[in-house]
This record gives sequence, structure tokens and C-alpha cells, in this order.
Amino acid sequence: MNETILNIFSEAKTKSKNYKAFKVKKNKVWKSIDWHTYFDTTNKVSHCLKEMGLQKGDKACIISNTCYEWVLSDVSIMACGGVTVPIYQNSLEEDIEYIINNCQAKFIFCETEQTAKKLMALNCPSLKQIITYSKSDSTKIKNFADMTNFELANEDNYKKQLKAITPEDVATIIYTSGTTGRPKGVVLTHEQIYSEIYDLFSYFTFDHSDTCLCFLPLAHVMGRIESLGNIHKGYTIAFAESVEALKKNLSEVKPTFLIAVPRIFEKIYNGILNQINTKKLTVKLFNWASAVGQRVSHLKVEKKSIPLPLALQYNLAQKLIFNKIKMALGGEIKLAISGGAPLEKKISEFFHAANILILEGYGLTETTAAVCANTEFDYRFGTVGKPAGDAEIKIAEDGEILVRSKKVMKEYYNNPEATAEVFDQDRFFKTGDIGEFTKDGFLKITDRKKDLIKTAAGKYVAPQKLENLLKISPMISNVLIHGDRKKYIVALVTLDPDYLINFAKTNEISYSSAEQLSQNKRVYAEVKSIVAEANSNLARFETIKSVKVLPRDFTIESGELTPSLKLKRKHCDKKFEKEILSLYGLDKSSL
Repeated sequence: MNETILNIFSEAKTKSKNYKAFKVKKNKVWKSIDWHTYFDTTNKVSHCLKEMGLQKGDKACIISNTCYEWVLSDVSIMACGGVTVPIYQNSLEEDIEYIINNCQAKFIFCETEQTAKKLMALNCPSLKQIITYSKSDSTKIKNFADMTNFELANEDNYKKQLKAITPEDVATIIYTSGTTGRPKGVVLTHEQIYSEIYDLFSYFTFDHSDTCLCFLPLAHVMGRIESLGNIHKGYTIAFAESVEALKKNLSEVKPTFLIAVPRIFEKIYNGILNQINTKKLTVKLFNWASAVGQRVSHLKVEKKSIPLPLALQYNLAQKLIFNKIKMALGGEIKLAISGGAPLEKKISEFFHAANILILEGYGLTETTAAVCANTEFDYRFGTVGKPAGDAEIKIAEDGEILVRSKKVMKEYYNNPEATAEVFDQDRFFKTGDIGEFTKDGFLKITDRKKDLIKTAAGKYVAPQKLENLLKISPMISNVLIHGDRKKYIVALVTLDPDYLINFAKTNEISYSSAEQLSQNKRVYAEVKSIVAEANSNLARFETIKSVKVLPRDFTIESGELTPSLKLKRKHCDKKFEKEILSLYGLDKSSL
């Protein structure tokens, strides 16, 4: 396989002008961008970059929220033979400086002039040029708009340039956000990216008639595959204005599929339950519809026919309840893809009962996203699917998942020691995740190897399992489970503000703020009942014995979550050490 995504992109202008590559909202109006415009614009930006001195192998960073300009920059950098180095928009300045210096980036694209000025204050000797997507009058900052108006290179020469990119060429270095220490640069070649896109999207029937609403950070490998996948499959990417505007954008764009991390689906699920729980009559109707939907869901999973009486009930349930849920996602949604962290089985089953299929996959930055995936015609909820394409997956004696594939990274950039640590003698990549295969060949992830808790009694507990059980409740937003070398398991929880306020109104609880309300005795009693319900599904040694409600939620900005909304466990253990110890009493319950 000698193909690359850029080789395919070289034929973009053979597509009909009626086919749209992107939709962008500008001045409150959605504007469509066809493939011819996409191709010509990258031609101009790439030509400009070459004139500015970007050569093959040079590194160019992008630090920006998800937007059309991000994708243009990415493709244009790679079209020059350059290497794109994404940086999360909310990264600490010390991490930004480290990444730029570690990869010796010569160029950096950023979203605003404010960010550009912060970059200018960093000590990064390799940087030659800062480019901003917003207008700047500074002579030291180049405007991206000027680059999109640069002269076109000869079209045939540009096509040759794209076709000259080889699978062995490095396409990108993605620095893992990590939970502690300096981020490591994951080196991915064009072979890894093409292998991922070709194999993953072969499982889905997407084409030019499909639209996805893109809101994942493009610095995240899953968002990046989504942004480049349309070159292969031809679907349209609509860029959400922000995560906060997601609800509005869904109704405007009406996507046919979504790619997201589990936290997004958890929030949608909890939002639905929150609305339902305010009306007793609706609760009864909802519960009836859910029961009918679950019966249909089980039959679909087992590929069995649906009896006529059940089909009639399901049709009524759709009209009364499920169509409203579908409309909240725009009304045209065919399926959704979830990755980046485990999705609770109950949530997948709920949406499937509502005739919305969420397919979970599994992978890491180091595996160029998914190496396992559930597919439209072969799926099991509670699993991450079967190995994708050429991926070979085996389980080590200690339960660790090992992967060998073209999708696995080349190396950690300038870090041979770290690279050697994660590969075994047969070149299998050690994922750090614990898992097992079901009898019918689907992979189940149980936890992170490093996250496993060993209690004082020597029992191993998987914290993610417990955290996901609690987060099924619409009241619970985030959870930190603790218990390593302790006599028992405890939990710190944060609450969903919207649910909390509705709970207060329903129960006639007065409050001055959401923070003050979170510490209310009746709220705490409700949290304890949620924990008790979760405990009923756990073995005795893994039950949660004590819980504390924190006054505010975990956020990316305050450092408890990674940009892909995963818990920074070690950071949180240290940050909330006092609160955790208070749950163990005077002896701290340690060995």
C-alpha cells in the first residue's frame, strides 16, 4: 500500500462542484466550501509557505480551536513535505515553549493576535514566523488571510508535489497531553495516517451525501482523523462554533453522523434524563418507551427479526419519545462514533433503544486512533469491537493489551529510551490498557494498567468501572475514585449544575449559588443513594464506603481534565489529598 491521503487529495478537483468539503458559519450564516476551493486554497497557502522557507521535514505548529483554517494549515504544511505539530489551545505556556523547542518548529499558526503576542514572549529560537487566523497589524505577525490570497502555483506542479509525498515521510508529531511530566512527541508517518483512515472508514458507508459536525480538538488524534477522513470518503465537515454552541449547531447543520468522546454522550444522556424527571407523566411514558426500545435493541444486536406487535409498539414509542431525542441531535443522525475513553454500556444501550447507534472504538495517539472498532453491521455494546484492518491484538499475561499494526507510531520524537520501553521484542506496542476478548472476538477494556488500585487487602479495583457507574446518574458530573493501599474505596464527586438547580426547585431547597447548593444535606443524601445503587452492582471489596461532594466541577482550565476530557488521576489525587484523607478518618486507613 503506497497510497497517502495527500495522493488522494491531488485528485480533489475531479469531484463535482456540487459536492461540499466543508461548512463554516460566518456572520451567523453557514457557508459551503467545495472541493475545488479547498484544493486551490491549500495550493496558495502551501506555495506561500515554500516561499517563506518551509522545506521538507521542517516542523510547523498549530495552536487553535477547531476551525476550517486549522485544516487548511494542516494540509498545506504536509503538502510541502512539512510536519504538522498540533498544540492544544489551552496548553500551559511552559508546555507550549517545550513543544516548540523540542521539535524545533520554524512556523506556528495560531487563532488570535492575543495568542500570537504570548508566543512572541516565549524563548523559542527556532521560530521564524508566527501566523494568525485573525487580523493583525503587527509587522512581526503574518495574517493567514494574506496567505489564502497568495498566487496559485502551477496546478500540475502542485499535484506532482502532493503525489511525491511517500508513506515513509513523517506527517505529524502529536504531543500526548499526559497526566504528569513532559509530553512525549508521537511520530506518525503518512503510512500510519492512511492505514488508519482506509481501514477505519471502510467499515462505514459515508459518502458525499453525509455531513459530520466537527467539534473535537484537532490537536487530538481522533479529531485529526475526522478532519482528514473526508478526503478519502468525501463527506462534508461542518465546524461547530464551540462546544457550548453544540445544541444550536446540531439543529442548524443536521449532521448524519458524529464523532465524539464519551463525555459528550454522557452529557446528552444526562440532559435528557434531567428534562424527563421534571414531569411525572413523561417519566411513565419515557420508561415504557425505553423498555420497548431495549427489547428491540436486543433483537437488533442478535440480528433477529422483530415481531409485529413489538414493531408497532416501537413505532409508537418513536413518535412519542424517541423522535424528540433524535431531533435534539439535528434529526438526520444515522450513527455516532465514540472513542478516547470507555463509554458506559448503559448509555450505548439507551441510545440504541432510541434508534441512535453509537459505535465504540479503541486506540491511542500512538496507534493513530482506532485499532479496534464496532461497525454498523457487527457490534456489541460494552466492547470496543474487533481488530481493525491489519491490527494484530493480543493480551499479555498480566492482562495488558498489545498491538502490532501499520497504525502504530514510528517512535517517540528524540526519545529512544521511551520508545524502547513501549515495544516488546516482537514489535508489539504496549498500550498500558487492561482488557480481554469476549467469546465472539470483541475486545473489552477494563482499565488502565497504571490506574488499577490495589487495596490494603491486596484486592485489585478498576477505578474507571466505578466512576462510570456513578456517572450514569444525571446528577453526577465527574468522579475521582481512590483507595490504593487503603482499607476501602472512597469517591470524590462533582455535580451537574443544571440537574442540581432542578433538584433544588423540585425539592423546594433554597440556595444562593450552585456551590452552596452542592453542600446541602438533602443533596448529599441523594448522592449517597446514587452511590448505594452503584454499590449494589459491585463486589464487596470494590464498593464505595465513603463519598465527598466537591463544590465545583472538574475542568480542563483548572487542570483536573485533559483536553480530551479524561481525568488527570495522579494530579487530582495530589490536588485533593486533604479531601481524600478526610474520608479515611484519623488513621488514614493506610497500611
